[in-house]
Amino acid sequence: MSSTTAVAFTVLGIAAPKGSAKGFPIRRKDGTVGVVVTSDNRNVKGWETMVRSAAQQQCGGVFFEGPVQIAIVFWLPRPASLPRRVTHHLKKPDLDKLVRAVKDSLKGILWHDDSQVIGLVARKGYAVDQPRAYIVVDHAAAVEEIAVAQDLFATLEQFKETAPC
Repeated sequence: MSSTTAVAFTVLGIAAPKGSAKGFPIRRKDGTVGVVVTSDNRNVKGWETMVRSAAQQQCGGVFFEGPVQIAIVFWLPRPASLPRRVTHHLKKPDLDKLVRAVKDSLKGILWHDDSQVIGLVARKGYAVDQPRAYIVVDHAAAVEEIAVAQDLFATLEQFKETAPC
């Protein structure tokens, strides 16, 4: 099914970063060699399951063909010991690893492969109440060099208007 409009959904819970994958060679019973791939973050599987579930429940079977653009805002737990004057989330997890976990989760749910994502805007901040992620996915227009910088800043301005953190 293809969509002509954007989808937006919220995932309640604490976002987990994808982390680094490690491969270990194994010898199978038939003598062939295979690889077992593990992640260094055991919490990522649970987070990816929550993202997939939220997308399936809230997006009504939408599936994107071709290029897509995504926007994600992560609201992470604020440590009780952190002074209120600290407004930016400058600690781990890294934003790019949080995004990787979301993109990998949506493979086969909203698109065929992560390579379809040609545009991305992401932010992280401290949650006022419930930790969550807000995700928007839309078809992406053709990339034209002159318009790229303008589009990026326009998207950032839209985030400023909609993001409560």
